[in-house]
Amino acid sequence: MRLRGTACAAAGLLLAVATGCTGGTEDGAPAPSPALARATGASPRATPTPTPADPVSLPALMQREHTGSELRLGDVLDRNSAYTRYAVTYEANGLTISGVMNIPQGKGPFPALVLAHGYIDPDVYFSGQGMPREQDRLARAGHVVLHTDYRNHARSDEDPDNDVNLRLGYTEDVIGAALALRNSGRPEIDGDRIGLFGRSMGGGVVYNTLVVAPGLFDAAVVYAPVSARPQENIDHFQRPDGDPLVAEIEEKHGTPEEDPAFWRGVSPLTYADRVGEPLLIQHGTADDTCPIAWSREVAAVFGEAGKDVELRTVPGEGHTFGPRWAAEMEVTEAFFARHLR
Repeated sequence: MRLRGTACAAAGLLLAVATGCTGGTEDGAPAPSPALARATGASPRATPTPTPADPVSLPALMQREHTGSELRLGDVLDRNSAYTRYAVTYEANGLTISGVMNIPQGKGPFPALVLAHGYIDPDVYFSGQGMPREQDRLARAGHVVLHTDYRNHARSDEDPDNDVNLRLGYTEDVIGAALALRNSGRPEIDGDRIGLFGRSMGGGVVYNTLVVAPGLFDAAVVYAPVSARPQENIDHFQRPDGDPLVAEIEEKHGTPEEDPAFWRGVSPLTYADRVGEPLLIQHGTADDTCPIAWSREVAAVFGEAGKDVELRTVPGEGHTFGPRWAAEMEVTEAFFARHLR
């Protein structure tokens, strides 16, 4: 894995922060992980030992030495003229994570994409669920496509504290997926060209990943993403349904009024200055699941931080994209083609 030049200098439900969360580095985010520098062969910057972060926070993930390895291809799930679909597992920070991977037919190496799916109840989720259209189309366009199941899903290992800890573990699973691709040694995979694509809750996972591990991916796309402020997601999705997890979260971490510093520390908006990758956000104007205002805020905050971010508002499209899906996928493919060179 490598960081890319000066551009690299410098969680539905990924939960979102409440009052007082803005762009900038007021919480003193650490420099990129030494693990990333080692993977690139670059010398890590000499920096003071960072103050230990709240273990449930984005700074804690920034300070962690992330690992991803042992990408294993299992059963062939499907084979067609364009690609072969495999059940896969990989290791991410000590957990085994399952998923599916489409490998194009023909001579590689091919650029790779990690797909981060939206919220599906883990009790009913099956491996590879959530982005089947995207998996198929992107593989047919010549990408190795690794769809991660996340921890607690399908055949992945369990993490009993993940939900009460705002599902930040999903960010680790995505980082591990990229590292596993880079470290696989498989001739079909171009480890120097990897993009990230997330939908709905997976869009929030993408935001987290961009601030935790800047430079890990070459480019990122999200569509119909959740809020980048976890408390907004709680208030929008969980509290109206009387989800008992809300009380557990607030008992452990406090409310935004009781502990605003904690909630700033779990919002990627707080660390917008760390983003290195170009980001494309696609959001339908008729989305009644994730308000488009959430994407407008991310685009504004990242843009004010000088980041390469584009927001495409899609007239009339709802949360899952229907009539305009194919056209927007053309935009997505062109975006990745520009940046995964």
